[in-house]
Formats: sequence, C-alpha cells, structure tokens
Amino acid sequence: MSLVDSFEKIPVHIYEDDKKASVAVARQIADLIRQKEEQQQSCVLGLATGSSPKSLYSELVKLHKEEGLSFRNVITFNLDEYYPLEPDALQSYHRFMKVHLFDHIDIDPSNVHIPDGMIEKGDIREYAADYERKIEEAGGIDLQVLGIGLNGHIGFNEPGSSRYSITRMVALDNTTRLANVYEFPNISKVPRLAVTMGIRTIMQARKIILMAWGNYKAVIIQKSVEGFVTEQVPASILQEHADCTFVLDEGAAQELTRVKSPWLTGDIEWTEKAIRNAVCNLALSIGKPVLMLTNDDYNNFGLSDLLVMYGNSYDINIRVFNGMRDTITGWPGGKHMEELPRHPERRYPEKKRVIIFSPHPDDDIISMGGTFLRLHEQGHEVHVGYQTSGNIAVSDEFVMRQLDFAVEFDSTFGIDKSRANRIWNDAKTFLKTKRSHQKDTDEIRSIKGMIRRTEARATCRYVGLTDEQIHFMNLPFYETGLIEKFPPGEEDVRIHMDLIREIRPHQIFAAGDFADPHGTHKVCFDIMMEALKRLKDMNDPSISNCWLWLYRGAWAEWNLWDVDMAIPMSPSQVVQKRHGIFIHQSQKDGVVFQGSDDREFWERAEARNASTADIYDQLGLPKYAAMEAFVKWNY
Repeated sequence: MSLVDSFEKIPVHIYEDDKKASVAVARQIADLIRQKEEQQQSCVLGLATGSSPKSLYSELVKLHKEEGLSFRNVITFNLDEYYPLEPDALQSYHRFMKVHLFDHIDIDPSNVHIPDGMIEKGDIREYAADYERKIEEAGGIDLQVLGIGLNGHIGFNEPGSSRYSITRMVALDNTTRLANVYEFPNISKVPRLAVTMGIRTIMQARKIILMAWGNYKAVIIQKSVEGFVTEQVPASILQEHADCTFVLDEGAAQELTRVKSPWLTGDIEWTEKAIRNAVCNLALSIGKPVLMLTNDDYNNFGLSDLLVMYGNSYDINIRVFNGMRDTITGWPGGKHMEELPRHPERRYPEKKRVIIFSPHPDDDIISMGGTFLRLHEQGHEVHVGYQTSGNIAVSDEFVMRQLDFAVEFDSTFGIDKSRANRIWNDAKTFLKTKRSHQKDTDEIRSIKGMIRRTEARATCRYVGLTDEQIHFMNLPFYETGLIEKFPPGEEDVRIHMDLIREIRPHQIFAAGDFADPHGTHKVCFDIMMEALKRLKDMNDPSISNCWLWLYRGAWAEWNLWDVDMAIPMSPSQVVQKRHGIFIHQSQKDGVVFQGSDDREFWERAEARNASTADIYDQLGLPKYAAMEAFVKWNY
C-alpha cells in the first residue's frame, strides 16, 4: 500500500518531461472546450504566462491546427501583467499571449481579457473591480492554469498575500524580480509593480491545474504540496481547493517524499542508486559518516527493509561506501596505466577523442573547467562545440566599450576608420534610443556574437587547445535576437551529426543542467540527443565506441547519489578554473540574464564544486577542495 497521500495534500501527476505533461494538460483543456461546445456554453479559461505554460500553448495550437479544436466558444482571463509596461513590449504578457497562443487560434479577440499594464494608477481600483465583474458575468472560471514562483507565488500574489485578496496592484518581491530578470536587460529594468488576480479570485475557479518544470522549482513544490497551509507560501493555500492538481516533470518533483525518500511511502525497487540515495540521506541527516551507521539508525530512519534484504548495517555501509569511493577519479578519460575494474571510464583507448558540447560560450569552463583542463593535460584530443552564439547575453554597455576600443585602435594605428566610425555612430544612436520592445540590429547582434566567440576562443587557448579544436556551431534555432527562440529544426540536428561524424568521439560531455531559465540548455540537449539517436539507428561508426557524460554547475548540481564520476580539484586547480571563467569578461561584473541567483557564475560554480566535495567528506570519503560531478547517460 502506498503512503503517498499521507504526505501529498494535493493530487500530483509526474511526467518524464514538460512535453509529455503539456500534452496531457492540453487534452484535458480540449475535452473541456468540446464538452462546453456540445452544451452550447462558453468555456472560461484562466491563463498563466511565464516559462511553464509555453509548451502547453504550443500543444493547444497543435490541436487547433491538426485536429480542428475550435476556440470560438472560449473566453479567457489572464492572471497578471507587469506595471507599467506597454502591451507591445517584448516582456509584456499581452505580447506573450499573442505570440504563443492567440495569434494561432480562432478565438474571438473580444473574448480575450488581459490586465492592462498601462492603466492610470488612480484608476486601478475601479479597473480591478471591473475585471472581477467581467469574470463573474462570464459565469466564473471553469479551469485556471497556474505556474508557480520560486517563493511560492501564484499569479503575482507574493508571500504574505491574503487568501481573501482579489484583483489589484501589487509590489513585486525582489526574489520574483530576480527570477524574471532573464526577460530584461538587467535588474533595474524589471518592473517593481504588477496587476494580478487575487488568491480568492483564483480559488473561485472550478478546477485548477498548476504546472511546474525543472529542479529549481522542486523545493517550493514540496513546501506547497506537503507543507502547512500558510500565506507565506501562497501556493500552499491550493490545498484547500476542491479540485486542484499539480502537474510536474521529474525535475520539479525531485524533493517530494515519494521521489526523494520513496522508502517512506511504501514499496520501492531497491536499485543500487536507490540504496545509495537512502543511505547517504540517512548519514547526512544524522551527521554520521556512512561507515559509522548502525542497525538502530536504519530502523529509526524507516530503512529496516534494507536490513532484511541485505544483512546488517556493516555490509550495507561497506557496499555504499565502496560505490561512492569508486566514483572519485583524477582521470576523467580513463586511467590507462592501471587496471581498475570499477573505474568510471574505460581504460582504452589510451588517448580518447572528446567533444564538450557547450550550450553557451562559457558553460564548458563554468561547469566542467577542472575536468576540461585535466582531459587536455592528460593527452586526450579535446574539442569544444559551442552550440549557440550567446549573443543576447552581452550588454549594450559592453558593446559600446568594445566599439570605442575599435575606433581608438583604428585611429592610433592609422587604419581606415570610416567604416568603424559609421558602425560606432549607428550603434550609439540605436542603443541610446532603444526601447524595451526593440531587438538589436543585425549588426549589433553580430558584434555581440563576435565578443562571445573571442572570449570562448581565448578560454580554449588558455586550456591549451588549438583553433582546429574549437567549433562554433551557431545553431539556427537561437538566432532570433530575442529571448524567445525558433523551434529547433533539421539544420540544428544536422550540424550536430556533422561534427560528431568529423570527430568520431570516444567521449561526449554535454550540459544536463535544465534549470537554465531561458531553456537553451534543454533545447541543446534535445537536439544533441536526436542527433545521437539518428546516428545510432543508422549504425554510424562515428559513435560505435562513445560514452555520454552529463555535467551541471551553472544553475544546479547533481544529487550526490546520482553521480557516476566525480573529478576532484586541489585549491590551485580551483583558482586555475576561476581564471578561465574570468576570461569571459562580458559575463562578469553583472550578468545580463542573472536568474534568481545574484552571484556571478564563477562564484556559483565554486560554491557548488566545494559543496559536492564537502558532502563526500561528510560521508567519510576523502576531503578535497572541490569536485565536479558527472552522470553517465544512455542514448
């Protein structure tokens, strides 16, 4: 018997990824629309914006185009809008809804309601009351779609919002502004106010579906689903709704008890990693090294099943300790001079060809810089494939600084400066008058891409690579000049296949860090996996002897019990990696797309690497200054 319901106070459905989850939710919405149509009634939907519902809207558009799902009987009310913000601004939720849904379906524009981000402040109270009246006149919301903020906000109802609140203007919490800064040039441009439906308004919907993707949402999901109801975590109030469901991907569900400690919720399949998870959590929770755990510790932590199945604590401790110990190696490409049966990597071939796929032009050095350096130092042929240009992450100020240098350089050395001056003047004029809804000119985007390439090239040379080992892939899906990207296409896959065929790697290292708020890491991963799948289906010899390793570090880190290979670093190697990251000057001293973490990327990476090493130490394993962790991935 499962005890999940004793922990989860809201029904939760977990899917492999956001795509599968969105398909399921889209089907529910489509069924409701058709049911209402048969009853000759309007279907009133409450809609959300942000990263979570993008894939849902894509699926609804697909159902409209491929299965004839009509939205003529649909009335929509959006949750919120930034204030003040013009409707055509790139970050506007008016524009978001048009781009992702309304421009692609047959909804009557008069049935679309989105809070006005430009209403006069003095008119807000009356405007908000009218918004509530319109919802009531439509018959109330049949189904409300929600996302969730890192602090638990629903809509823009921040922690502390009353459960009785209605549509109103609110001040945005700084954590919310930081979480959404990826949509804006910098934190100062993120609005401090918003207009939002209230919690009472949301709770009056007949059905609610909250969607969340990615491991960076996992902690707040656990608090909302398993914690106490409190206005300090607004989403927890949904526990009191009669028909609310949370729809999650595996990342967002990872802190739920059924995922993190499944032995507490009923039957469990005791795989090697499940045993490691349980024993490591036990050791860390009571502050003991693994080898010091006793039978009483296992019994008190709900792990008596392990004692029954595998003997006493001593035998289990040794098993887990040895498994963790065997993940540690200073030889990421394999230790060819010594036979080690349980080494994470193969002994042969002695010198391996390696591709490091880097979604942005700095993920390689940030996430696996120590391993990158070691692979080269140990004689492996290392190639880096920079998957995107990363051009939108260069600030306008940094561009002006580089252009100023270029003009000075031309003037000092007597080079024809007429073209440089024209570019400088055009760029200066554009950037001075640039508005929030404008994207960069092709010329400025080209300059920003050039800046990222020169920094990446300098980093590779710092490691010791030649220019022939540096590959700028410039995947087309990325090149919109906006945060919103094109759907990945055949050309993106072909570029990966061509590079893999050219290098014929024995190892591929790729980003498995899907907490990236822009989604670029996940898109790049999916494209690479499609390329590998096609090559495998074709029995292509280029991957006949290739292992795939996934790294993290820029946005999150692996759970220790999932790690298959851990590369230790000495204090001097930590500094060496830091200096490699510093080469990316355009990303230092104020990151354009910061995310919810206000530290610079070198600080994040060092903290995560040090934390990984510290956890190994707490478990009773050797103490290092830092460690980079990798998971072996099947394809």
